[in-house]
Amino acid sequence: MIKEFKEFALRGNMLDLAIGIVIGAAFTGLVNSVVADLIMPVIGVITGGIDFTNLYWQLAGAPQPTLALAREAGATIAYGNFITLVINFLIVAFVLFMIVKAVNRMRRPKDAAPGAPPPPPEDIVLLQEIRDLLAKQGRAK
Repeated sequence: MIKEFKEFALRGNMLDLAIGIVIGAAFTGLVNSVVADLIMPVIGVITGGIDFTNLYWQLAGAPQPTLALAREAGATIAYGNFITLVINFLIVAFVLFMIVKAVNRMRRPKDAAPGAPPPPPEDIVLLQEIRDLLAKQGRAK
């Protein structure tokens, strides 16, 4: 049983998956930093400094000035946090799309100049020779 587990755990796909998860976790921090530290401040300037995370509808209790107090007072819909997460998702998805596109461009082989077509398979050559011989015999009669 240990041998089977060892074969399963050390299979190439499992190691690739484990490495991918570790790199993905590190990459998540990098992408989150790009979004939070570089892109969201620009969006904040464009939108006039609106901080979406503090936008909410308070459904119960006395009106409160902050989201945290509104949540303590009762039912609250924090739609601003949802808007922020959607913006973050779209930015992260676009950044990942651009990275994958660049990697695919680097992987793509250069278009080679078209060379001579490959020779036909041997069975096709034999059939062509038989056809030519039959054609000569038909002309000779």
